[in-house]
Amino acid sequence: MSHAKRVCLPGGETVPALGQGAWNIGDAGGTRAAEIATLRRGLDLGLTLIDTAEMYGGGRSEQLIAEALAGRRDEAFIVSKVLPGNASRRGTIAACERSLKHLNTDRIDLYLLHWRGNVPFVETLEAFAQLQRAGKIRHYGVSNLDRAEMLEWWQAGGGATATNQVLYNLTRRGIEWDLLPWLREKRVPVMAYSPLEQARLCLDARFAALANNWGMTSAQLALAWLLRQEGVIVIPKCSSPARVEENAAARDIELSAAQLAQLDKLFPPPTAASALAML
Repeated sequence: MSHAKRVCLPGGETVPALGQGAWNIGDAGGTRAAEIATLRRGLDLGLTLIDTAEMYGGGRSEQLIAEALAGRRDEAFIVSKVLPGNASRRGTIAACERSLKHLNTDRIDLYLLHWRGNVPFVETLEAFAQLQRAGKIRHYGVSNLDRAEMLEWWQAGGGATATNQVLYNLTRRGIEWDLLPWLREKRVPVMAYSPLEQARLCLDARFAALANNWGMTSAQLALAWLLRQEGVIVIPKCSSPARVEENAAARDIELSAAQLAQLDKLFPPPTAASALAML
């Protein structure tokens, strides 16, 4: 059983292959209690990697996570991100300080550049190194960088990058052409955001029929397809404790070669290079 599958970061530390996303949480007062209960239930189930960003609700997502992790900070592996417009040497440090305050913690486990902006990569990397030396971040990485940008980031000194967080699911397989092989070669894990294509995948009737025939929900099938791969961390967003329990069960699903072939027929792998998809 793949129940507690973990992914090894370049430094040797491992994190759970299935984590929790926190986009659009903390935005509405009426859903706050459910969102906190969901994150806590996820922690109970071992989904201890929690992904957020300064952009999400202007810090409200980070603040809600702080509330959910009260008394349990050491159980969690927190990922947050700096906006490209803030990613200068000084701006990155200031942004990190704000995020630390919102998260009510003394450290961010993994700090990412959210996407490429106009600031030279070398500046952001210098700030990341400074934050690391100060113990304010433990690992750094990137998000939404394509293969050419990864090469530039690498040349700027980003060889200790712990992840590239990108849009990746059955309907968005473009990274399999060139980015994923490159990251594998460098042993950089992929963090797959929107693994259910913001629930649109679950609305696909053909996909739902397959999942149903195989005795699982659409969400479980979508997650199991990603989780079967080495070096892929998956961060679905959840809205209820019941849904997080459903997601957690995907860790125990092993797809057969025949099932994978049927999924390839429904959602073919790429046959050419394409621009990196983003949501």
